Parts: sequence; C-alpha cells; structure tokens
Amino acid sequence: MTADHTTEVTVAVVCKECLPGKVKTRLSPALTPEGAARVASASLADTLATVAALPAARRVLFYDGDVLPEGADGFDVLHQPGGGLDERLGFLFDSVPGPLLLVGMDTPQVSVEALAPVFDEPERDAWFGPAEDGGFWSLYLREPTGDLLRGVPMSQDDTGAVQLARLRSAGLDTGLLTELLDVDTLPDAERVAALAPATRFAAALAAESAPTSGGVR
Repeated sequence: MTADHTTEVTVAVVCKECLPGKVKTRLSPALTPEGAARVASASLADTLATVAALPAARRVLFYDGDVLPEGADGFDVLHQPGGGLDERLGFLFDSVPGPLLLVGMDTPQVSVEALAPVFDEPERDAWFGPAEDGGFWSLYLREPTGDLLRGVPMSQDDTGAVQLARLRSAGLDTGLLTELLDVDTLPDAERVAALAPATRFAAALAAESAPTSGGVR
C-alpha cells in the first residue's frame, strides 16, 4: 500500500462521546471517571489519526454523542440510532454504499500497517480483525449488508467467533487481520501502552496514573 494509492473504501470509526462515567468505566476505581474519560478520548484521537492516514475515499464517524472529538476534521458524521450494538452496526452497514471498513475506538495501538491488507486487496469479500478478548476490532465488507451483523451476540467471549462464522457461512472469502487487544481494564490499558508508547493514549494513561499529592489517581 502506497500513500498515493486511493481506494474506493469508506472507513467508519464506531465511537461515542468520552464523558465521565460513560466510557471506560472498568478503568475505575484505579482511575477517576474523569481520568478514564481523558484516556478514552486519547484512545479515540489515536484511532482517528490512523484512519486519517489511510488511503480511503471517505471517512465516517459513526457517533453516539453531541460534541465531536478531537481529530474529527475530514470525517462525515453519521449518528448512531437506538438499539443493541448489532442493530446499530447493521444500520451502519446498510447506510454506507460501497466497500466499508469498520474500526472500533478501543484499540489505540492500531496502525496503518495493521489495516494495509484491506487496501492491498479491497476486492476480497471480507476482512475480519479479531480481538484478544473474543470480540472483533475491525470488519470489512466489499458489499455491505447489515443482515450479516444483526443477531450476532455482542460483548461476549464468542462474539468474534459467531461473527466470523456468519461471514463464512454466507460464502464470503474472508481474510484475517492481526489480532489486537481491546482496552477494557487497567491491565489491558497498561499492556497496550507498553506496545504503543508513543501514542496519545500511552501519554494520557501515564498522566492519569502518576502519583499526586493526594495519592494515586
């Protein structure tokens, strides 16, 4: 994949407004709700920066919130509807025409290189990015249809396996991307920060975890 190689692929980042008590709640009580929100915001900023560097035809923020995040310039905004995550993702894959690559907001270590196979082979039916916790961090469909996601049980340790089986049972030639670790807990966050120490996420986590005059935040 070269920097001047633009494809017809749309990249959509699924994310929500990083409000205290609404995001990364499992980082507390090690971090305050406000600190967890700042870490989540940094994670999202890293993800958007990576997506901005991809040779995509269009970039979409599939957003749950009101105030747009840092780094959203150049992204079209599509607001998430109500319903479960499978229904919302189904809505996304029904709403965006043409090849669509979905990326989550919980893998700040994601790189252009990790997503390069999609842009090297966009003619493939599907690409699937498994997450270490059993979910998935990315999904590409050359011909998007929401029915491939509706009914998949989300946020379970077999979510990724069920989704991948759904793709394959539909007869789709599905390539696998690198497995990544989602940031859910503090140990997850510490591992990801060690893997990607130059990220905004790593800096934010270090700042929130640093000792203060009142103890550890």
